[in-house]
Amino acid sequence: MADDPLTGFVRTLVGSRVPVLVLSPHLDDAVLSCGALLGWAGRRAPVTVASLFTEATPPPYTLSGRMYLRQTRAGDAEALFAERRAEDLRVLELLGVDPHHAGLVDGLFRRLPRPRPGTGGLARLLPEVAHVYPTYRLHLTRGRISAHDAEVLRAVGETIDALLPAGSGGLILAPLAVGGHADHVLVRCAAERSGRRIVYYSDFPYNQSAAAEAEFIRRHRLVAHTWERDLDRKAELIQGYGTQAGALFPRGRVPCSPEVYLVSGAGPGAPPRPVARPPGSRARTAGGVP
Repeated sequence: MADDPLTGFVRTLVGSRVPVLVLSPHLDDAVLSCGALLGWAGRRAPVTVASLFTEATPPPYTLSGRMYLRQTRAGDAEALFAERRAEDLRVLELLGVDPHHAGLVDGLFRRLPRPRPGTGGLARLLPEVAHVYPTYRLHLTRGRISAHDAEVLRAVGETIDALLPAGSGGLILAPLAVGGHADHVLVRCAAERSGRRIVYYSDFPYNQSAAAEAEFIRRHRLVAHTWERDLDRKAELIQGYGTQAGALFPRGRVPCSPEVYLVSGAGPGAPPRPVARPPGSRARTAGGVP
């Protein structure tokens, strides 16, 4: 049986042992969105999963940060993120891929590089004034990068350069940033600026209730393809992120949805397929509460 276009494209890459760098904004995003493909490719090519925002900060936390900690039944963000890093290492070992934790601070806990004048005392009572994204709904998931994140964007770009040097011929898997989380948008932007060959993945489970950014897809002439191999194992892998799975899937069931990848129209060569708008208006996003 002939391969579908996406499988043929990936098979060509892994058959030539081309390095693949998967950019995961948070410590579960790569497996949530690409776990089935990673299980297949990890047995055939050198694959590195770079998780970018892998750290938290000490208190005081914003209201959104405290809500997230309650949602994950954690009292301390730094201890929670240490547990999340351990979860990630265990799951990625099962997939046979190389992990890399970049050590950047998660957007929900990221503070301003320099405090606003006159807010030193106020920040202890109202932590929001000291954070890059003061609230989850109104700031962190609006699909925009704060001007205060310029150094963070640069750091993500440096991580890409270090793990996939220019001229290596490698491939980046980068988030499409469905759902508009600023950390996802930051990673997408850094990948776009890198000049590397990119395949974008549709962010799961956020793509179950939020639409992809049509203008970004149009501008890059992206064509959507689905990946359905090895999906049966993916739910078990996702449950390996025990600190997050209950909040992301409160009913305890992980939907068995095909993974969606978007490649330039000059890529695997199939007629464009629209990325449909799913029912609903919002998805839960790792690193925060809706």
